[in-house]
Amino acid sequence: MQVDQILKTQAPLIVDVREPYEFAMGHVAGAENIPLGQIPGQIDRFRHLGKPIVFYCRSGMRSGQAVSFLKGVGVHDIYNGGSLEEMQYYMGVPA
Repeated sequence: MQVDQILKTQAPLIVDVREPYEFAMGHVAGAENIPLGQIPGQIDRFRHLGKPIVFYCRSGMRSGQAVSFLKGVGVHDIYNGGSLEEMQYYMGVPA
């Protein structure tokens, strides 16, 4: 399933993996800020969440790393939403 479809139909957890100072400069409404370095400490939570998780960052690189890592430890139903701008586009936020 594509990220835009997940955002519109499944009420996923949206996770911004940027650092707190980046998050403070702007983020997607409703996103939770969990910096990339803290993702390993969230494995059990993500594994048992029971709904899709969409990760994003500034460019899509860190969110891709988070998704790759979590898939490697058996977490499923996770997606790379790419950059902040891509997520805003998917969610219909005007530029």
